[in-house]
Amino acid sequence: MKSEINEVEINGIQYVRKDSINVVKEFVGDIKIVVLQRGWVYIGRFERTGNDCKLHNAYNIRSWGTTKGLPELVNGATESTKLDKCEGVVEFDWLTVVHTITVNSAKWTII
Repeated sequence: MKSEINEVEINGIQYVRKDSINVVKEFVGDIKIVVLQRGWVYIGRFERTGNDCKLHNAYNIRSWGTTKGLPELVNGATESTKLDKCEGVVEFDWLTVVHTITVNSAKWTII
């Protein structure tokens, strides 16, 4: 006879097997502004594997709100910057990237 125990209760606290928990690891790559073809501009934690790119915890930068262009956002959003939170991971091909800008991560605490 074979039995499998997935949960146990000790002193009123339930414990479960470690391998039964699906842990989602938070990606901790560099924060970059990514300009894609057709004018799409995003900011998030950048990951690249070959030509496959991902932005984790990303925002679409709908309105820059700058007076000196997009590079002004390196040190954080301005009062006029409009950001739209992206649900899930933004995925794109490296060949669609126009350019990237690495930002000061200490100034982008929402990412």
